[in-house]
Amino acid sequence: MADALHQPLQPKNGQENEPFAIRSYTPQQLKDALRKMYLIRRFEEGAEDSYMRGLIHGTMHLSIGQEASAVGACMALTDNDKITSTHRGHGHCVAKGADVSKMFAEFFGKESGYCKGRGGSMHIADVEKGNLGANGIVGGGLPIAVGAALSAKRLKTGAVTVCFFGDGANNEGAFHEALNMAAIWKLPVVFVCENNQYGMSTSTERSTAVTSIADRALAYAMPGSTVDGNDFSAVAEAVDTAVSRARDGQGPSLIESMTYRWRGHSKSDRNRYRTKDEISVWMKRDPIGRMAKLLRDHKIMSEDDIAALETEVEAEIAEAIKKARSGPDPLVSDATKYVYADAAA
Repeated sequence: MADALHQPLQPKNGQENEPFAIRSYTPQQLKDALRKMYLIRRFEEGAEDSYMRGLIHGTMHLSIGQEASAVGACMALTDNDKITSTHRGHGHCVAKGADVSKMFAEFFGKESGYCKGRGGSMHIADVEKGNLGANGIVGGGLPIAVGAALSAKRLKTGAVTVCFFGDGANNEGAFHEALNMAAIWKLPVVFVCENNQYGMSTSTERSTAVTSIADRALAYAMPGSTVDGNDFSAVAEAVDTAVSRARDGQGPSLIESMTYRWRGHSKSDRNRYRTKDEISVWMKRDPIGRMAKLLRDHKIMSEDDIAALETEVEAEIAEAIKKARSGPDPLVSDATKYVYADAAA
């Protein structure tokens, strides 16, 4: 589009000879980013295995295959910055610095979990790290993110809110209301649509009128950009630029991160709406493999370093599951505890 409002978000400098991630982050930051990506993958595989063994009740929504989107989007954030998440939010939680043992404890319904075992898979929050919580309502995090951004602007905290939502949410009224209000008030919020091609079992081609969800930024006078959501560097660059813009008081941006979930919508999904060939094509675009290659190519990590990192993460996940399983169960008499605010507080 020629309209200036819909020009892609531009990098802060003109150095195009190497990827944004390499020129913008220290080797240790990049190693930590790869570690978080492995941690998300192994956490969800561990959660899936625990579910199959009957240790987790209810259901869960896995983001395996979307790790670069979550980690890349959180690179520009501090603990003071906020995120709002989705029902597929484990990756966002880990990317924002969560303790995986407390996450597993929440999965297992333990008192030692992030929400005292009351929230389960879809409602983990970690306020100390700025994670305002996952949400089982499609598009439910959008108005919360706008409220957090409004608060930051009024209180002059300098905080930015990154709002994660899926492609299915872009057709909800809350999406349009949130973007409109954020644009009117020039709020410090970055809307990140993780477009994994399907809202439950309905493809975006069948449900969304525009070819690109980022095109909808034009209607709300904000920049819109579509990036390869399986490319850590591309996601980090787009969000970094949008976060800088928000901090400067220039208002919101919309980023569409094109990615794919390898698993079904939830554990009850029989996956009859996708072909094996389609899944295979996307699995070949594995974001973790691409990130590992980036670090190898730039001599930041060797094959042995990466293998050692994987082993370390696997040990951390095994220990986290063991610790979580031994945690205390909530008392039946405390069923309504933490549900209502303390009137005396």
